[in-house]
Amino acid sequence: MIDKMTTKKLLLVDGMALLFRSFFQTAPSGRFMFNEKGIPTNAVQGLIRHLFAAADRIRPTHITVCWDMGKDTFRTDMFDSYKAHRPAPPAELAPQFDLAQQATAAFSLHNAGVRNYEADDCIGTISKWTKGEETYILTGDRDLLQLLNGHNYVWLLQTGYGNWKAYDAELFREEYGIDPEQFHYVKALMGDAADGYPGVKGIGEKTALKLIREYGTTEGVLAGLDGMTPALQKKLREGEDMLRMSEKLAEIHCDVPLEWTWEQAAFTGTTEEAIRFIEENGMKGLSRLARHTGYIEVDPFGFD
Repeated sequence: MIDKMTTKKLLLVDGMALLFRSFFQTAPSGRFMFNEKGIPTNAVQGLIRHLFAAADRIRPTHITVCWDMGKDTFRTDMFDSYKAHRPAPPAELAPQFDLAQQATAAFSLHNAGVRNYEADDCIGTISKWTKGEETYILTGDRDLLQLLNGHNYVWLLQTGYGNWKAYDAELFREEYGIDPEQFHYVKALMGDAADGYPGVKGIGEKTALKLIREYGTTEGVLAGLDGMTPALQKKLREGEDMLRMSEKLAEIHCDVPLEWTWEQAAFTGTTEEAIRFIEENGMKGLSRLARHTGYIEVDPFGFD
C-alpha cells in the first residue's frame, strides 16, 4: 500500500498511444490473442504490460490513464483535414477500444477523458495542475515533449516491453537546441503528416529547428523574413496562413474542463476486480499483474 506520508509521484499514461503501439507490435505476426468470446485482446494486454513495466520503474503513488473520446475535437472544428486521412482502425483493433478502458479500471487505474479534446490535452492540463509534483508522461507521441519542464518527464516508448527513452528538459535541450515549450513552433513549421496538417510546404524538421533556434517563435520567424534567402521567404509568405493554423493544431491545450483530483488518481494496488476481469476476458497473460500491490517510497536515508 502507499505510505500517505510520501511525496506524490504521478504517472500520466497516453492510453491510445499505448494501445496502438501494443497492437502493431504483435499484429504483423498474427498474434491477436482471441479469447473465448472471439474478441482479440493483444492490444489491451500489451497496454497493461507496458504500463506496469513503466510503473515498476517509476514507482508512482498516483496513476491516470488519459483517452481520446471520439475523433471529433476542437481541432477538427478548426481544420477539416485534421487526422482525416488516417485509415480506419484494423478490424481486430476496433473492439479493443472499450475493452481497454474496462481493463484499466479493473486494474484500479483512474481513467480520464473529455469529449472535444484529445488525450494529449488532458495530460497537459493535469500536468499543469500538479503544482511541481514529480510527473511522468508515458507515450509514444513526440508532441508531448513540449510539456517537459523541471518536474514533468516524458518517457517515449521504444521497441519491446520495458524500453523507453526517458526525457527531461535538459536532455531535450541537448538534442533539439531549443526549449521544450518551443517545440510546437517547430511542428507548426514542418507540419505533421500523421495528424494531417502540412505546416509550411517545403520546410522539414531540420530547417524548422534552425529557424526556431534563431528566431524563437513563429511570429519571430515571420518578422525576420528580410534576413532570409528569397526561396525561404517565398515559402513562408505563401504558407503563412497555414503556419498560423498549424501552430494552433500543434500546441497542447492545457485548460481542458476536466474533473481530476489526487484522491481519484491514487494507486493503492489492484483488487479482486482485476482477477475477475482476466477470467471473464481470457487474458491469462496478465495474471501476475492482477496481484500488483502498489508501491512504498524508498526511505530517504537509503533503507528499504
